[in-house]
Amino acid sequence: MHKTKVPAGIVSALGVTQIIGYGTLYYSFSILAPGMAEDLGISLERVFAVFSVSLFVGGLSAPFIGRHMDRIGAATVMTLGSALSAFTLALCAWSPSVAIFALAIVLLEVSSGMVQYQAAFATLVESEPRSASRSITYLTLIGGFASTIFWPIAATLTGYLSWREIYLLFAALNLLICMPLHYGIRRAGKGSSRTDAAQTREVVVGALPPQASRRGMILVSFAFSLSGFTLAAILAHMVPMLGAIGLGGAAVVIGSLFGPAQVMSRLINMAFGQSLSPPALAIVSATLMVLGVLVLGVSGDWLPGAVAFAICLGLGSGINSIAQGSLPLYLFGSAGYGAITGKMAAARLAIGAAAPFVFAMAMEHLGIAMALFVNALLGTLGISAFIAVAASTRSPRNPE
Repeated sequence: MHKTKVPAGIVSALGVTQIIGYGTLYYSFSILAPGMAEDLGISLERVFAVFSVSLFVGGLSAPFIGRHMDRIGAATVMTLGSALSAFTLALCAWSPSVAIFALAIVLLEVSSGMVQYQAAFATLVESEPRSASRSITYLTLIGGFASTIFWPIAATLTGYLSWREIYLLFAALNLLICMPLHYGIRRAGKGSSRTDAAQTREVVVGALPPQASRRGMILVSFAFSLSGFTLAAILAHMVPMLGAIGLGGAAVVIGSLFGPAQVMSRLINMAFGQSLSPPALAIVSATLMVLGVLVLGVSGDWLPGAVAFAICLGLGSGINSIAQGSLPLYLFGSAGYGAITGKMAAARLAIGAAAPFVFAMAMEHLGIAMALFVNALLGTLGISAFIAVAASTRSPRNPE
């Protein structure tokens, strides 16, 4: 069967913007948070509480963003999102008070929903629905370098610049690199007529029968929410947590293994994952993340255990990113993809919003090991939900 060509130019451009988007808006936060707390005269817990609130508000905004991606085009939303990201990073850097800082962080999370994977996947589905699953895999392969690149960059910059100056630099990256790339994708997509768009919207038909769609949406949203909570809790504290365990200077190096492991999982999926359905990929990803958390909880400051933790977490996260884009397409089809993924992102972010703050509190009051075990238990519930989703699907009517 003929396979539609993957739009390499769009995937490459989005890959660059995803590295910058995730690196500046998400991964660098845990590195810069101690400097923020000291500068603003508040506790580190309070900084992460603000971050949790921002994730919650970002979740509430996801359905609105998703609907507008379907209406005006995902690339248009990404272009506007890059401008908003630059503005909010600059606002955060300028913030003279805790109140304005909190507002800026909340707006930053809203802008994140306009430029990160949810919007990028929708852009790929709009561009070519039939090759979107493969395009999503290629895109996440590139985007997997975000943490590997930006954790060391942020850590190094803190030795020379304040967190405010770093955020101004990050604002420039979003404005001068990401926005032009997103605008270029938008211009390229403008050549497609509305007739062509209408014809392609129904090209991919979902694997779930219509009567099972509502139950499927609830199960998938619940599963991604729990696995997202597990991942968000760890990523928000990964490098400082590894240092607190007793790994010292090796913490950044170990944390940096997370990115290559994400890339490795996507390469493995490209080479050998064709026989696995998106529900199966989701089960594998959730299992690997839980396994990594358990390994760290058991091994403590044992270096090989920490390395195994970072690799397992990265492998699971890498596949999870693919599943977030391909599973909704597989289950529900390409029609209204932006609105569907927006609703799912809302549930995932709303539940995961408390993860950084809750995990910080758990580590303080229960200890790191017990906090990790509780986190793994929640992830195990997510695995069960993905298994239920896999059991409810039928073969898609139009496999690629």
